[in-house]
Amino acid sequence: MTIPTAFLDEIRARVPLSDIVGRRLRLQRAGREWKAPCPFHQEKTPSFYINDQKSFFHCFGCGAHGDAVGFLMRHDGMAFPEAVEQLAGLAGLEMPRPEPEEQKKYDRLKLLADALESATKWFEMQLHAPSGRGALAYLKGRGLDNRTISEFRLGYAPPAGDAIRAALTVQGHEETILEEVGLIRRPDDGRAPYGFFRNRVIFPVSDKRGRVIAFGGRILEGDGPKYVNSPEHALFHKGSVLYGMARARAAIGKGERPIVVEGYMDVISFQAAGLGGAVAPLGTALGEAQLVELWKAQDEKAQRESPPILCFDGDNAGRRAAARAIERILPLLGPSRSVSVAFLPQGEDPDSLVRTGGAAAARRALEGASPLIDAVWQFSTEGRPLATPEQRAGLWAELDAQIRMIADSQVQSLYRVDLRRRFDALFLDRRPFVSRGRGAPFAAPGPRPRQVRPASVMEARIILALMINHPFLFDELSESFAEITLPEMWEPLRCAVFEALTAEPLDAEALGLHLRSEGFGPILDDILGPATTQNARFVKPETTGEEVRAYWLDIWERMDRRRLDQELAIARSDPNRFEDQAMERISKLGERVYYGAAKGTDERTRIFVDHESMVAHVIAEALKAPVKNRPNDEVLSRDGEL
Repeated sequence: MTIPTAFLDEIRARVPLSDIVGRRLRLQRAGREWKAPCPFHQEKTPSFYINDQKSFFHCFGCGAHGDAVGFLMRHDGMAFPEAVEQLAGLAGLEMPRPEPEEQKKYDRLKLLADALESATKWFEMQLHAPSGRGALAYLKGRGLDNRTISEFRLGYAPPAGDAIRAALTVQGHEETILEEVGLIRRPDDGRAPYGFFRNRVIFPVSDKRGRVIAFGGRILEGDGPKYVNSPEHALFHKGSVLYGMARARAAIGKGERPIVVEGYMDVISFQAAGLGGAVAPLGTALGEAQLVELWKAQDEKAQRESPPILCFDGDNAGRRAAARAIERILPLLGPSRSVSVAFLPQGEDPDSLVRTGGAAAARRALEGASPLIDAVWQFSTEGRPLATPEQRAGLWAELDAQIRMIADSQVQSLYRVDLRRRFDALFLDRRPFVSRGRGAPFAAPGPRPRQVRPASVMEARIILALMINHPFLFDELSESFAEITLPEMWEPLRCAVFEALTAEPLDAEALGLHLRSEGFGPILDDILGPATTQNARFVKPETTGEEVRAYWLDIWERMDRRRLDQELAIARSDPNRFEDQAMERISKLGERVYYGAAKGTDERTRIFVDHESMVAHVIAEALKAPVKNRPNDEVLSRDGEL
């Protein structure tokens, strides 16, 4: 129902917020305000403040904020009308009368809710009646005690088809109401209605406030599906409900991590074992509305640090379910919206794991949960042949398709950077041989570790501007371009340039248009603007190719000298630090020396070579190890040519 704003303002004026919160938390005076440990996240020092003059609460730890109505909705799980009604009673005010049509709809919903509550109590009674002995034995055999059975309000539907209709109509519930909520069905041939749930253990399904809105039933014996659920009705929409959410919300508000499992018994077992954030979809795949409900149950800080865990069985079916879930989740990701993925040991489900290993075994399995991006990478690469360029191209095409599913542009860009780095590392680790250009191939000594060269902000601007305005550099300098460490804010742009120029040769105009179509327009305007060109005019498109190449080498030399100077300082101060990798490092420096001597023709390259040679000899001297020399005609260049 619609509540007039003036009525809400009158409630706030009559009922101090501290009175409402003080009934639920121990408050301390803090000047003109009150404070307490926040009820919505775990903390030791109070950061939850209540201001009666302004009628709001605010937590400086998790950001929770609102008025008295919002507090009751969040803390007590009330719906908006219920919270207002309770506050109106405290304020001595009568609730506004709804419009006739609105009142009629409200009355109808109340009849549905009352029928569902009466059915829940009747199912509970049947479980403990003589006819329910088999169902009770089944639940006890699954490890549930009387307390757990009572807390989850488990019940039993006897085989008699007319039993529930007869019992509830005697209590005054109309058959049309029972039919609407799916408790009875009316045959097409005109026979009397019969109970939908028969000879089944009953699992009441509650909304997030704890009000029963549907049922799930597990068959005990005979033919029929293993589980059946209530049909949808005005109070129950399967795709937006999670089993166990009412209890889980309270646990999540106290710092428990949300955990999505498969079925009713999994939720009950986890929650009974102390994993209070466990919930489950109702026999269907996890949907968008259910995910949003989970994310809303956490504050943003908790969501970033401990996102919901999707818990899957360790068998092939569980892995297939995980792969499908990832595809559904990718479009929904955001800065504070993600999940982790956990797999249970082979042959176990949550229920069996708790029964055999207890809560400790379940917690160990959940502690191994992987971030979503790790799961994306694992599912795309495991068991996949990647020996040929074509196979690796297929892998990247699959990864790219998944990346493009992410709607949030920032998250999509960062996923692209991260996955591209993993892909490049995988590529570098899989070079089977290098060709000499004549004669038989020889085995490569193994992948070379990437030498990281951090760039300053201005150097990063110049490097990006050079490559974007002069993409002909890419064929010759792509490896150098990949090795330079740029500020994180520009990593997505570098990745996009690398990907575009790897796919096909582009001129500066075509590359610029492509990057702008990918959403990099504002960054391009900055990188190619006055902040860069006033400090390095040579980045402009009109600079000749040889000049551009020379300037690139000049920047590269400057960064490389910084790196090598650091290694030189380390070698002089602590030679033992290089002990394990000494010969390999010296050999690689030597290879760079000879490569430069063979290829370099100008003074700039010669200076660069001499600098690396000096470092190699200093390290060798510090370690008392010789530098391996070999004639120039036996030294291989980077591309395998003599």
